[in-house]
Amino acid sequence: MAQITHKDPPLSSQLSGLFLPDFCEKGNLLIIILVAELLAMVLAIAQPGSFIDRLSYLALVSLFIQWIALSSISIMCSLQKFLRRLNNVQAALISFGLIQTLTILFTLLSYAITLFTGIAASLQKDWLLDSLLSNLLISFIITAIALRYLYIQHQSKLHIEAEARSRIRALQARIRPHFLFNSMNIIASLTRSDPILAEQAVEDLSELFRASLSSSENLNLEDELELARSYLRIESLRLGSRLRVIWDIDEAAYSINLPALSIQPLVENAVYHGIEQLPKGGTIRITAKKRQQYIRIEISNPVPTDGKKARSGNQIAQDNVRQRFALAFANRGKMNVQLKNNHYRVTLEAPLGERVKL
Repeated sequence: MAQITHKDPPLSSQLSGLFLPDFCEKGNLLIIILVAELLAMVLAIAQPGSFIDRLSYLALVSLFIQWIALSSISIMCSLQKFLRRLNNVQAALISFGLIQTLTILFTLLSYAITLFTGIAASLQKDWLLDSLLSNLLISFIITAIALRYLYIQHQSKLHIEAEARSRIRALQARIRPHFLFNSMNIIASLTRSDPILAEQAVEDLSELFRASLSSSENLNLEDELELARSYLRIESLRLGSRLRVIWDIDEAAYSINLPALSIQPLVENAVYHGIEQLPKGGTIRITAKKRQQYIRIEISNPVPTDGKKARSGNQIAQDNVRQRFALAFANRGKMNVQLKNNHYRVTLEAPLGERVKL
């Protein structure tokens, strides 16, 4: 029987305490450029004069603000390792001071350009001082608002992650008493009649308990499926030929990481709310296929057709897995549920090449 191993989270996930985002990430770069351009447009609209005058001003102020924005991003990206060794207050002060310093430097550079081109002669006497004061005031306000927004967003993310971890703990602690009692009774009955099978059942049960007590927040698909197999082997001892399972797994999908306990609770639902309620039982089909840039996992099972009321609690595990998938893959992980032709199908989609963010 395969031994399930738990790996420590990567260093990048351990450094997530800093509220500043990853300035080397392309998505964040694009957002900062767009926000800088929106600021330039607001300043241009606020200027008096004709539409043509405002367009001219927009071109100049866009160039000035984008200089500051791109320079800030480049420096913050290069200082990222250093900043992550600091606390939030220190990182915020350094970031704030850097942006104000760049604002002063580019204001002086703009003035130097006007001197070089001869434009300075047409400017007011106190133009440099007025520009420094107004640019610093605008930069002060915008930077303070941006840092405050990033801090609040970071705190919200930490709250969501803490809630997701509590959901994992709740799911890990959710071993149905009847399943445990049935498993122990089966093991006791097999001890004399089939010691080898009883030993395997004990090993399978221990794997489930090990997963429920583990602090690991993610597992690769191979380990997740091994947990599901352990559970199904135990249930097959109780349900016998009523429980049939078809596995259709693409080996290329094994290496992908998923939030811990994503598969086994769904398989347990398939048994508890489907197969167990059918007099003749049925077949659970579990598939995992690579589809371009994501892995598609499906768990399907028949359900009663006589209108029998479903057991309560079916949505708890599903909602848990759905929310953790969305969080773990930044909303690129999906879960869909479909009931069609008396078959219940749960589909999970996990993007390839992404680290689980839990």
